[in-house]
Amino acid sequence: MIRIATSIVGKLWVTILLLVSFVLFIFTVFMLEFLESYHNEQSEMSLRQTAAAIASIVDEDELDDKQFAIISELLTETTNVLIAKNPNEVLYSMQEGLNKEEIQKNIISNEELREVYATNEPIVKELLLPSNIDENKKMKYIVLGFPLKSEEELHGAVFIYKNPDALNQTSNETTKIVFLAAAIAFILTTIFAFFLSSKITLPLRNMREHAFELAKGRFDSKIEIKQNDEIGQLAVAFNQMGRQLKHHLEVINQEKEQLSSILTSMTDSVITFNRDKTILVSNPPAERLLQKWFIEKGLNSSKPIPEELYQMLDHVLSFEDQLDEELQMGKSYYSITISPLYSGDSIRGAVAVIRDKTEETKLEKLKSDFIANVSHELRTPIAMLQGYSEAIIDGVVTTEEERTDMIRIIYDESQRMSRLVTDLLDLARMESGHMSLYKDDVPLVSVIERMTHKFDQTAKENHVHLLFETDFSEDALIPIDEDRIEQVLTNLIDNAIRHTPAEGSVTVSITNEQKFAKVQVKDTGRGIHQDDLPYVFERFYKADKARTRSKGGTGLGLAITKNIVEAHNGTISVDSVEQQGTTFTFYLPLN
Repeated sequence: MIRIATSIVGKLWVTILLLVSFVLFIFTVFMLEFLESYHNEQSEMSLRQTAAAIASIVDEDELDDKQFAIISELLTETTNVLIAKNPNEVLYSMQEGLNKEEIQKNIISNEELREVYATNEPIVKELLLPSNIDENKKMKYIVLGFPLKSEEELHGAVFIYKNPDALNQTSNETTKIVFLAAAIAFILTTIFAFFLSSKITLPLRNMREHAFELAKGRFDSKIEIKQNDEIGQLAVAFNQMGRQLKHHLEVINQEKEQLSSILTSMTDSVITFNRDKTILVSNPPAERLLQKWFIEKGLNSSKPIPEELYQMLDHVLSFEDQLDEELQMGKSYYSITISPLYSGDSIRGAVAVIRDKTEETKLEKLKSDFIANVSHELRTPIAMLQGYSEAIIDGVVTTEEERTDMIRIIYDESQRMSRLVTDLLDLARMESGHMSLYKDDVPLVSVIERMTHKFDQTAKENHVHLLFETDFSEDALIPIDEDRIEQVLTNLIDNAIRHTPAEGSVTVSITNEQKFAKVQVKDTGRGIHQDDLPYVFERFYKADKARTRSKGGTGLGLAITKNIVEAHNGTISVDSVEQQGTTFTFYLPLN
């Protein structure tokens, strides 16, 4: 019921009912007025005719029973008559119903009707008299006073009045007709309202349901078109709107997915900030960067990003200007670009693109260090080659022994340059992934033992004790490139002997550890400073550069060693305590 009252059908229904009721009310009022006026006119005319006929009868003859009978025939059921000779003498009266004497008394005593005794013109008057039906009720009567013909100044009169029941009956019939018309109008209005519901409001309700479906994102629903009028055109427009919304949302979703894919695949960190500097959107690299900053700042910090970034945001949001900066925050280097985001003419936030240039900066530093180290390593032998060759050419050398010594130095330095270039080429091939391994199953213990004992003579010359230990059986096999692993052990054992003082020891051990062969080269030398340990596998890094150069090192051996071990799917590490010794450990898979 509530839905009908608030629907268009209910509103149309109530509106039409109110309109019809108003029209019927106005029509009833005017109709009753018209009927009353018409009935009064007809009643007055009828009363005049009847009064004239009665007056002629009374004027011609003396009144007797025959005349009274004629008068009675002239009267209708609702017409009453009173014949008075003067105001005090009533000759004849005829009335049906109650209050006869009171009605006659009011008529005779009425001052306006009394004038009919002295005039020749009829007098018509509406009087409020007691009802002849209900004893305690008064009703309006039309009373006609008609003078009798007489030569005298005062003469008699005929008073004829009509019962108002006829008028009341007519009014009641008219009211019944009006109510009947109202009932018919109600029924017709209801039928018309439901006709409108099927022709107008039903399609509108379907459109409303369709609009709700569109609001829920169900763009495949369609309105069935059954009309060619404005409502049908509206349904067509709704269907077109649904298709357009679906198309535009698909385009927006595609662009959103494309943008999300771009942001996700970007290596740079992208963070979108609101105007109050809260983070709205961030891609995966940005999430990792925020986690890194959070860990570095600790739980006591209320700000998720560094203070330098907040200052840059303040500048961009205040001056609405793009800002490009390269900053060092802690041990990291960043390239930061912050641009404002606009909503209309006002700025609504900013987007920051942050590139972590730490590795790039380190690579640039390594590159510059590499160039400097290569230049430094090559400069000494080239200078010595140039100097000794000039001495020989200029004839500075006077004896054959000095000449031979100089030639030997030139040869040694050329060999050193050759080793340096060979190591550089090998390292470049390894780091570019072009190194070829020729693996074969070889007896682990005998191969490592042979490689160790190859340095027995060198160890004796340096007064160093060279030891070999293992818990593997003699028949244990391992898939390795024997030449490359020999190169690894050569570098490690040679370094250990060269950096171990006299009466020290170098121990090569092999142990089985979780499907890996653990190979250790341990010496009792001077050790490596803790600050130098993270860099020992870098190119040209030498903890004791003067000592290394004097012993013929190039600074590339450990870098080559690391690449060979990793090419065998192994790992290598170093532990050292100053003045106690150094231990290099690498793992090789057993299968």
